[in-house]
Amino acid sequence: MALHIQAKILTAQVGHHDGPDPEAIGWRPWLALAGLSLVAFMVTASTFSSLGVVLPAMVRDLGLNWFEGGLGYTILAAACGSCSLVPAWLIRRFGVRVTLAAGTLVMVAGFASLATATNLAFYLAGAALCGAGFQMMALIPGTHVLAAVFPRRGLPFGLYFAIGSLGGVAGPWMVWLANSVLHNQWRLFWVVQIAATLIAGAACVAAVGGPAWLARMAARTDRALADGRAHPSQKSARHASLDWTTRQAVRTAQFWVLLAAYFGHLLVGATVASLSVAHLTQRGVTVTTAGAMLSLEALMQTGGRAAASAMGERLNPRLLLIFALGALTVGSVALSIADSYPLMLIYAVGSGLGFGLTGLAVTMLLLDYFGRRHNLEIFSLTCLVGAFSALGPSLGGLLRDSTGAFGLTFQVYAGVIAVVFVTALLLRPPASRIVDTAAD
Repeated sequence: MALHIQAKILTAQVGHHDGPDPEAIGWRPWLALAGLSLVAFMVTASTFSSLGVVLPAMVRDLGLNWFEGGLGYTILAAACGSCSLVPAWLIRRFGVRVTLAAGTLVMVAGFASLATATNLAFYLAGAALCGAGFQMMALIPGTHVLAAVFPRRGLPFGLYFAIGSLGGVAGPWMVWLANSVLHNQWRLFWVVQIAATLIAGAACVAAVGGPAWLARMAARTDRALADGRAHPSQKSARHASLDWTTRQAVRTAQFWVLLAAYFGHLLVGATVASLSVAHLTQRGVTVTTAGAMLSLEALMQTGGRAAASAMGERLNPRLLLIFALGALTVGSVALSIADSYPLMLIYAVGSGLGFGLTGLAVTMLLLDYFGRRHNLEIFSLTCLVGAFSALGPSLGGLLRDSTGAFGLTFQVYAGVIAVVFVTALLLRPPASRIVDTAAD
């Protein structure tokens, strides 16, 4: 009787009277989604997709060579991956709002270091701080909150990933617009990013609910998933009946397949972003066309994620992963031999869809297979591979120096993705949770 009364009180607190109805979750979760999506868009646009455009002027004015200039991009990606456990610890210790606020300050410090850089050390420090701030503001807190407040995750997750990837499309245009207004003063560009990050970070902190609200919504989401109302037709096939601990999850083959998929898509994505233009121009393609293909690839990332969000709960993330890995493999092979418009279009569409959808599918499958309760740590552990995937462009450069071309790089990486694709064909939910009484 006491439990029944308590359940009614919790229901009243979130504004519903008929139990955990996933069709009527209220407006607050959507406000949180809007704030988190704004931050994902801004940090993507102002870091990974902007740095490459600003870099030539920075290299010239700071007296760097191109190895040193490219090292900053590697440091940015490596810091983003290696710091993935930090936001998980901060969220468990201090909450999501504090983590987002701290990430905002770290990102601002990174942009300040870039804006005032006078030598290589300041430049690399700024890149490292931006990578750490990116991780504290974007995917890890974003997926944690969305998994807690949305019983039906297809639409919100798809929207979140699509809007974030749209930042990759907007970043270069943002640089060009700022340069036209600021007369190519790259230091002022980074100052503008400081202001934009402070505004977006403050808006997100305000939009994301406090610990008490998040706890109520998480309990409501767990009840909806437990009784099958969030996924009534697919509960037994897709969703974990128990929450796995991190220790239990890493002892399954499914976790390692998903980890390999996440690593592979980051490996190819970083290499395409940094080396595709140089590769295509070496094969006789104009710089303008090669850059247009890279922009098209980014648009396909956004379009794929938007289409996935429109499908909502009709989307099976396992089938999505298989399609994404197949597209990424085909796109990488096409890029390795591209010297005509048909092959370049296959590369841009395949690589764009593959990269955009693999991350989304892996994120959803981790939740489906291992539950929500420990997903913060499980997903953070998965993100650690970003530190290793940052070596992709460097290894590609070594292969270019030894072979005289970039084609072998994309073929080798396509082979890596193809192996993961085959394992994904055999992927099934874990049969039962591994018993482990040790502390997680």
